[in-house]
Amino acid sequence: MEANPISVFFVKSDSKGDRLLFRYPYVSDSRTEQNQQNRKKNPYALSVAEDLLLSPPPQSFNIEKGQLIGFTDEVLSTLFAVKQELCDNKFELKVNDVRFVGHPTLLQTSNRSKFNPDSKQSNPSILLIHIVFALQAVASHSIVKCYYDLSKRLGVALRHEERRCGYVTQEMKTMIAAHDEVAAREEENEGKTNEENISPFDLILEQCSLARDLKSAYDDLCSNGLVKLRINRWIELSFCLTQKVNQSLTQKVYKGFMIEPEAIECLENLRPYHGLLLLVDQNLLLASFPPDASPALTRLVSMYSPLKNLQTLSADADLTLAQVFNLAGHLVYWGNAMIIYPICESNIYTLSADAPTHVNSPLVEKFSEHFVGECLLQMMSEFSLPVSIRQKSSPLNPAQYETQLAHIIVWMLQHRLLTQLHTYVYFMPSEKGLGPAANSHQLQETPSATVVTRREGSLQSTPDENGLMPHVASESDLSSIVSDDLSGLTPQSQMNNWLNETVWRDDYLTDFTEEEKSAILKIPASSNPEDLKLLVHLIQQGYFQGQHHLEEIMYLENVRRSQLLQLLDKFRDVLVTCETEDPALSIFYSHPYA
Repeated sequence: MEANPISVFFVKSDSKGDRLLFRYPYVSDSRTEQNQQNRKKNPYALSVAEDLLLSPPPQSFNIEKGQLIGFTDEVLSTLFAVKQELCDNKFELKVNDVRFVGHPTLLQTSNRSKFNPDSKQSNPSILLIHIVFALQAVASHSIVKCYYDLSKRLGVALRHEERRCGYVTQEMKTMIAAHDEVAAREEENEGKTNEENISPFDLILEQCSLARDLKSAYDDLCSNGLVKLRINRWIELSFCLTQKVNQSLTQKVYKGFMIEPEAIECLENLRPYHGLLLLVDQNLLLASFPPDASPALTRLVSMYSPLKNLQTLSADADLTLAQVFNLAGHLVYWGNAMIIYPICESNIYTLSADAPTHVNSPLVEKFSEHFVGECLLQMMSEFSLPVSIRQKSSPLNPAQYETQLAHIIVWMLQHRLLTQLHTYVYFMPSEKGLGPAANSHQLQETPSATVVTRREGSLQSTPDENGLMPHVASESDLSSIVSDDLSGLTPQSQMNNWLNETVWRDDYLTDFTEEEKSAILKIPASSNPEDLKLLVHLIQQGYFQGQHHLEEIMYLENVRRSQLLQLLDKFRDVLVTCETEDPALSIFYSHPYA
């Protein structure tokens, strides 16, 4: 995987010269380099000059089986020991298929030691230290940026400890002594075939705490992407490789799936109606917080529930909404949570497009351990088509079943097996003023027919029991209908009443085209001022262009779900709905929103 480091190096440069003091891993590298040297010394190997001139030189590769090869310690120390003018800046070097990333740091050495930190500083000298990570050359820009940030943090921590107690100077002396000791042993054992060479890095790992910290950081980056160190048992350093952390729950299922840190840091579409879903146990998460953790974060996690939205969490934890947004982003960044819409009965879920459905999926056994007697494959089959929680619930079901169903949905969301679908609305009147749901036998566009359609809405707005459309009124029928509905009124009051109704509806539709007006006015519900006013308002605000789902409209316009559903039903001839996922939450799935 491109997010994993290949090697980590520690280089120093001072008045005595530059030197690579530690590298990890080192065993495989030394053996590979020795094999390459043996191959070069093969006396039977011939090089034909004509072939070298006619054919291009073979491409060089410096990564073999995940290990770095082809670089000696002397070459690496020369590459990483930069000039002072380049210190405290980003270091990036690409050689063949390897990319080196680091942050060279300048610090002043002193005679202080961790055993006598109160000794006065005398004759300080300038020292350059450089912690470099080797990555694959194809690593993305965000991964390179993360490793640069880690190298910078390590350099700042070491600078602080050197200033406080001379920690780096002592560790360097231990490393140099180990190199000298091994070199002396090799000179003594020169010519002895039975003696096994010992790597100086073995001794350094035994004697040097800084080397052990670098090894621990490398191992953590390769395993889960979380680095938690205490440099010199004093400075606490925490780092999160977001691309790797968010794979911890699904790395055996969704290979190659990663979440870029830029997508998490820029949660611009996060809304107060969204909610949090913890990916780890709530009590374990609280126990993992350091003693100096933010009290606001502790209160937020303590009040957490997948049924609450961020606005409710803000009120329960006594925090501002801006604080809740920042803390939610923090939990998502560290792979402890993901953003969802709070779980409720109206939520519609379906099986994720890339959910593992094979029998040997590692999640099958894991699901059985959490829910005894339940089968994951059977539960996944129930969501093969979009279904709401209300449809799966029943008044006859015991409360225990409803509770277990909620826990199962939470578990499946945590493992990204389910995707929530939201309803989006499009305003789509036809060219002839008839909605897409209108029947081909509806009235033709004549002035008299238009009037009848408006009046007929109060009589019959749907097909009758035989599936036939209402009888089309003729001009002779018009007088009888009008006379029946407006009986008791004078001809002048009848005309004024009709004109008033036409005027107020036309006032609402001044910004619409003639075709759109005709399509809306043919719907019986347009005679209701409240319904027509709400429809026009939502269309003018751009909510019916397929960019806002019902939950967002409910929040922004303070409208109840029942009102929206009734409006969609009344104006279904000009409103088209579709169900799809929320693009704001698509970063948590391996199929990004297009």
